[in-house]
Amino acid sequence: MKIKPYIPNDSSLAYSVGVTLDRFIKKKQDDFPFASGELSQLLRDIALATKIVNRETNRAGLANIGGAFGQTNVQGEEQQKLDVIANIRFTRALTKGGEVCAVVSEEDDEVIDLQNSSGKYVVAIDPLDGSSNIDVNISIGTIFSIYRRVTPVGSPITLEDIMQPGSKQVAAGYVLYGSSTMLVYTTGCGVNGFTYEQSLGEFFLSHPEMKAPEDGKIFSVNEGASKTFSKGLNAYLDTCKSREYSARYIGSLVADFHRNLLKGGIYIYPETLKNPEGKLRLLYEANALAFIAEQAGAAATDGSQRILDIQPTSLHQRTPLYIGSKKMVEEAVSFVGKDNVVAAK
Repeated sequence: MKIKPYIPNDSSLAYSVGVTLDRFIKKKQDDFPFASGELSQLLRDIALATKIVNRETNRAGLANIGGAFGQTNVQGEEQQKLDVIANIRFTRALTKGGEVCAVVSEEDDEVIDLQNSSGKYVVAIDPLDGSSNIDVNISIGTIFSIYRRVTPVGSPITLEDIMQPGSKQVAAGYVLYGSSTMLVYTTGCGVNGFTYEQSLGEFFLSHPEMKAPEDGKIFSVNEGASKTFSKGLNAYLDTCKSREYSARYIGSLVADFHRNLLKGGIYIYPETLKNPEGKLRLLYEANALAFIAEQAGAAATDGSQRILDIQPTSLHQRTPLYIGSKKMVEEAVSFVGKDNVVAAK
């Protein structure tokens, strides 16, 4: 028997297709000698559900699954059909994976007990952010946070397991369904982005070690509500305009955040007369993106304190959000100030 060592083929016929998400997760797990694999499997479960939801969003116009579902969620927002589909897909994937004991979803009033007695993790998720944009073919997304449960495995789930500040996240990520589908996540050791290759059915590493520019020239805010903003915030926006910064607001949180993370900018959803506590949800929107932002060198605050330091007091708690390039966030907060957060009349 003849044996020869493997020598990589460097010819044009053997171009590399890149590092798959599965291989990347496995490699990162191997970097930690005491890792047991549950978190890695959980990330794979989320990736699987993402592929299914990606398929459904791509065929929404053909399969009559666009449009409103006819019900409202706990926030009083009209549910879209794909909101319901995405919620089912992610919850089912997390149930069958066995690593998660409970799920907090934007689409459910209460905590979902998955009946996984050995599950060590709690997942907070917005299954389909920006779903009102589905019918007009604008980018939408998924946002998720992963926490390690506090109470012993096998015991009943308690509020202590759920109401954890963002600083306790062990992983967080988002999925962007757009011109290409991307999954971006962090486990507290930097941020990496993966692009979905449809023909192969795999996510490939496309944006390793993502870093946000320290400063930027993009501001993203719904200026249609500016009359209900604080005087300080309007002063900051006037400053951005005087510098001829670009105003870019899609109305899809994941899409706006992703662009600013790559190009440099700030996303603002402030407190207003209509929503004095802000509108974005702390547990399954702000915390995840804040964790990613900080890992990429950006910043996130509610205007007076770091998002990741906020102690949740309710399941669907809302918060103002100023997130993006560090210098832009710091300047915005200096305008808003602790004594100037009451909306202008």
